[in-house]
Amino acid sequence: MYPSRAKRGFTLIELLIVIAIIGIIAAILIPNFLDSINKARQKRTMQEMRETGTAMMSWLSDNVSASAAGASGLTFDVGDWQGTSDRAAIRDALVPTYIQQIKDRDGWKHSYTYRLDLANPQRETIMLIGSGGFDGNSVSGSYSIGSFDPTDYRQDLVWADGGFLRRPN
Repeated sequence: MYPSRAKRGFTLIELLIVIAIIGIIAAILIPNFLDSINKARQKRTMQEMRETGTAMMSWLSDNVSASAAGASGLTFDVGDWQGTSDRAAIRDALVPTYIQQIKDRDGWKHSYTYRLDLANPQRETIMLIGSGGFDGNSVSGSYSIGSFDPTDYRQDLVWADGGFLRRPN
């Protein structure tokens, strides 16, 4: 007697086809999944920068009764900085009056760059928050207002004097 087809199971070809289909689906989904993770990290970083920046702007308003939004013009050179980057001093000035806590790490677990001129709040350029992005490079050099490729997560995010100088589209 010949065994019935219902009792034989799958052939090797059928199993290989199923494995190939699963592999193709995984190859399509994994890059999109990784991109969505990095996009979420980027958005989280930008939100934390906005929150801390708002606290800095509130501190500025209370100290000089004015806002410096847009005071730095179109370009901000981190190398020309004259304020403090001491996080403890910045925390003492902002926490808990203006913000509950200042985050130390961005969405990619790299340190933020904080700059705030506590001694001279009437200077033209007084505050900056930066994230080195996915690769975590330090924020340095000159930044101009403008957008950049939102899927290039290696690019720096920079918030200064009331708004983002570099941000995704």
